[in-house]
Amino acid sequence: MAWWKRKPGERAQWLLNPLVGVGPLRFGMCPDEVKAALGGVTNSGSQVARSGSSWERYGDAGVTAIHGPGMLLVAVAIDAMSGPLVRFRDVELIARVPSEVRADIDALARQEGVEGRVNWGGDPEVAAWGLSMGAAQAWELSSEGYVQRTDRMISEALLVAPELAEDPYGAETIVHWWDIREQPVNPGGWPVTADQDRRRWEWTPLESVGPLRFGMSPQQVAAALGGEVPAARRGHFPHYWYRESGQWYLNEDRFDAAGVTAHYWYREGVPTLGAVTVHGRTGPQVDFDGIDLIGKTVSTIDAALEQRAENEEMGLVIGCSGDLGPAGLNMYVRATRAGDVVVSEARFCTADWEDHG
Repeated sequence: MAWWKRKPGERAQWLLNPLVGVGPLRFGMCPDEVKAALGGVTNSGSQVARSGSSWERYGDAGVTAIHGPGMLLVAVAIDAMSGPLVRFRDVELIARVPSEVRADIDALARQEGVEGRVNWGGDPEVAAWGLSMGAAQAWELSSEGYVQRTDRMISEALLVAPELAEDPYGAETIVHWWDIREQPVNPGGWPVTADQDRRRWEWTPLESVGPLRFGMSPQQVAAALGGEVPAARRGHFPHYWYRESGQWYLNEDRFDAAGVTAHYWYREGVPTLGAVTVHGRTGPQVDFDGIDLIGKTVSTIDAALEQRAENEEMGLVIGCSGDLGPAGLNMYVRATRAGDVVVSEARFCTADWEDHG
């Protein structure tokens, strides 16, 4: 059942049995056993890799079952908004303020004499328990009854079998489900640049943002940013089954010093700039119609855009991740984590760019 349809108290409550299973799920189950244990719910998405690993997303249950070769369950991801409320000892793990969960896990690890650490996303991870925490933006129902995003982060979790416990996100089975190898590693802090310390960029809708003009080559983008070398590059091979052969296509360059990510497309066989994401925590400030878009509370910007739409000053569009933007300008106000809260960032796109999150 979707989270917005649940009544208070209807969310399932599960117990974590470290390295053995969680709730009715036990590591080593086959997909049919997982489905039966979840009450026969239908999966809402799945994928199988050449290695034999697979994952199935059970949206109504709020869990993702991840199977290794042999189709045996090796990990369970619990959704922050719709998954069961999982408890370990006296610690509630899901849908809580992330820093509070972290403090409780650290205290319990010290009490039990096990080693805790910080995972790739800046959240606690304990190999002895097969536990790796995460966080996601919280959503809620407005007074009018529609779904809206909030400024809060809440906790979620990845629970794994013994063979994945030492390095959950480094395991090939987990990489197939969620590949974080090209994501920035967070040491556990989320500093946000003060507004007065940010540069200010001008935005010409559908044409440019700051010194970056749509249609630039990757080399021109780097030159426009003062010769900065990308901190990371993401791309893809054209066919999943042969992903290490054929031409590699550049998707994006992340520039940490500039605080932006450049997104590319291939209109004439070569990569050209089609969109720019200005990072919420560190990027330059950009305004739209008197609204500063970067590093602010998302709810404030959403309210300002909605007010303009209600006053018929402009139309409003919603992106695939619930991001709001003014109609016709192909700009979306996004959200990025800053510890227990989110701050706003924005993606500026050329006219024909179709944003997919």
